Amino acid sequence: MNYLSPSEYESFGLEATTPAALILAASSVIDSHCRRATLGVAQYDERLRIQAGRNVVRVTYIPLAIVTPATSAIVSARGRYAVPRRGEWPFDDLSSDVALMFGLPGTWNTIDPASIDAFADTGELTLPVNAIGLGYSEIELVYTAGLPVIPDGVKVACAQVVRNAQATPALNVKAERIDHLRLDYFADTLLDQTVRSLLQPYVAQKVG
Repeated sequence: MNYLSPSEYESFGLEATTPAALILAASSVIDSHCRRATLGVAQYDERLRIQAGRNVVRVTYIPLAIVTPATSAIVSARGRYAVPRRGEWPFDDLSSDVALMFGLPGTWNTIDPASIDAFADTGELTLPVNAIGLGYSEIELVYTAGLPVIPDGVKVACAQVVRNAQATPALNVKAERIDHLRLDYFADTLLDQTVRSLLQPYVAQKVG
């Protein structure tokens, strides 16, 4: 998506005649730097491992966003039950025996999205634990995340990338069409420290 509309060009220091293709190319460079398809709201599929003894996990793409008419940013979820180890099992051995008897450990279980406590800003999810205390070792999620409204910081960054491109002699920015791959090649030049600072909150970070 374009992070600047034609009506905003002059407000962010660009000429009204700036080619739309240059704005699109600058927006694509921003997406690549932030390691995501778009900074706008999009749907993501992710499979995450969960640390032993914990029922909390953090998704890669934030902030979580609810898309109307949904009531949760989690579209669907399923988890694989962890295999309990004696001595590490937080409950009595009888509950561990029950879990093993019914073959629960290692199986995948559908999780009701409404039962997951989600914190939108950090992407932290607290997962439910079943009746006998069995937790999950990994989880598969489909969720929506992104910025419903593009903030001014991203628009300023987009405008700055355009100005940096216009100041780079090797780029023919007067042409009606800008080669996206060519802009990617010059990404280190276009993404100066100011742009990187503005985009830092939106760079996707894989949480181990």
